[in-house]
Amino acid sequence: MSAIIIDGKKSASRVKTQIANELKHSGKQLGLGTILVGNDPGSVAYVEGKHRDCAEVGIDSIKINLTSSASQSEIIEAVNSLNQNKKCTGFIVQLPLPKSVNVQAVLEQIDPNKDADGLHPTNLGNLVLGKNPVIPCTPSAILALLREYKVNLDGAKVLIIGRGTTVGRPLSILLSQKAVNATVTLAHTGTKDLLNLISSADIIIAALGSAHFLKPEMVKSGTIVIDVGITRTENGLVGDVDPRVIDVASLFSPMPGGVGPMTRAMLLRNLVELSK
Repeated sequence: MSAIIIDGKKSASRVKTQIANELKHSGKQLGLGTILVGNDPGSVAYVEGKHRDCAEVGIDSIKINLTSSASQSEIIEAVNSLNQNKKCTGFIVQLPLPKSVNVQAVLEQIDPNKDADGLHPTNLGNLVLGKNPVIPCTPSAILALLREYKVNLDGAKVLIIGRGTTVGRPLSILLSQKAVNATVTLAHTGTKDLLNLISSADIIIAALGSAHFLKPEMVKSGTIVIDVGITRTENGLVGDVDPRVIDVASLFSPMPGGVGPMTRAMLLRNLVELSK
């Protein structure tokens, strides 16, 4: 058995084409702002990719780059400048931020109506209530890919490994909503009998940031596996899933090439939704 590989680049390209056509017919001019603190290679590459996507679909780019020594007050000042910039219709603060910075304090300063990442407390609260105009980009990307590949989520046993605020927790809420109707287990470092949960899951979403944690021998035949994690090793960037899982899974979203490109596309989709 060899899994069908989810092609996130192909799916993202379709979404971007749709957005470009929507903007062309609406006549709206959108602007995406980014605040990048420091020069972490992964963050730099990710932000540059977002702005390349903007250029492809006709969205303006507004970039604020700060040094790694930037203080929390300097980052909040940059946030406020984008809140007030009329050309900026939505923006993100690229995470992670330096350890000295209170991330939540920064995110709370974002105007919820310009929160392209969907991480402001107001927008996360709306997600809990089932009011989803803006959904955090990676959870939105995962759901979009599962739907595109016609995965039946109704009642499916979904195991999410990782409870971070950008992926695990909002994804668990999104997938358990009545419109999706999955049965979700959110596992983490304190979870007991994790191997049993893994072996009984219909869908596994690995978002714990542990290189090649999920091995093929842990997974039952025919499981759908989505790799969200990313870890820098001496061999480069790797995901949470051992690539050999392709031999037992029925559908596999690898890292890179799976969720990442679609996450960037969902950021543009959020920007369009904010403009409405």
